[in-house]
Amino acid sequence: MTRTVVAGLDGSPESRAAAEWAAREAQLLELPLKLVHVWEPVPEPMAHTPLPGAETERDWSERVPREATEGVRLRHPGLDVSTEQRDGRAADALVSVARDAELLVLGSRGLGQIAGFLVGSVGLSVVAHAERPVVLVRAGEQAADEHTPDPVGIPSAATPFRPVVLGLDLVHPDDEPIAFAFAAAARRATSLRVVHGWNPPAHRAYGLSADLELHGSQSLRERAALAEVMRPWRERFPAVEITEESLSGSPAQHLVDASRAASLVVVGRRVRRIPLGGHIGPVTHAVLHHSTAPVAVVPHQGTHGPGM
Repeated sequence: MTRTVVAGLDGSPESRAAAEWAAREAQLLELPLKLVHVWEPVPEPMAHTPLPGAETERDWSERVPREATEGVRLRHPGLDVSTEQRDGRAADALVSVARDAELLVLGSRGLGQIAGFLVGSVGLSVVAHAERPVVLVRAGEQAADEHTPDPVGIPSAATPFRPVVLGLDLVHPDDEPIAFAFAAAARRATSLRVVHGWNPPAHRAYGLSADLELHGSQSLRERAALAEVMRPWRERFPAVEITEESLSGSPAQHLVDASRAASLVVVGRRVRRIPLGGHIGPVTHAVLHHSTAPVAVVPHQGTHGPGM
């Protein structure tokens, strides 16, 4: 069965930005796009009560995906676009539809160029439980935002893509996020910037020179470990230019900083099969809320190596 790129749609500006991003990604992947609208049922009398303009809530829920689909088809001729209407709790429905998707794209309310995203409860729940990659797109995201400015500094979607940024956890360097990031960079014909943040272990300092020596030794070890993890991936994706950055300090802050010059930020979410459900790690959570570029959250099981 052919997978599709799925975008969650609710008529909001952020979901429209997500649908546009999903359409562009579907074209890069040469896959169909499906726009999914989830209608959370209300008591029957309310469903048929006219809203302002004499339109009922049910009428509105049917009009939103229809108009969005027509608009996407006009702006992306040749793209196979379909719609699906689902009833139920939004987060549960989106997690369900994502199981058969190549990836799921959702919108997040933007807080400005510096503040980044505001990820709502539905988005966080979907990210925490989805079995496929989920991409969060900020309201107002434009195609030109993902490209380098033209020679006179004007945003343009005709220029090369900005780099893809991968946040790499050397404790759990799983295949899925790494492979996703390389593939995203390859289809954009851009470079991959691998960012690894680390914090020095707590210890009692005996003097500045001793501290600097310990810091320098750990820095060398972290850089060597990063290079070793990336070595087989360089061989697997020889056409992708790679920049490796092993940086002391907050991993989340380094990724947020890198997002300002990125077309896409890729982070992982380790799947934990526990009774209380899925969880989002603190680094991924912080990047989701503060990145200024779209963020792809890729679930993984915690295995290691560049397997196919």
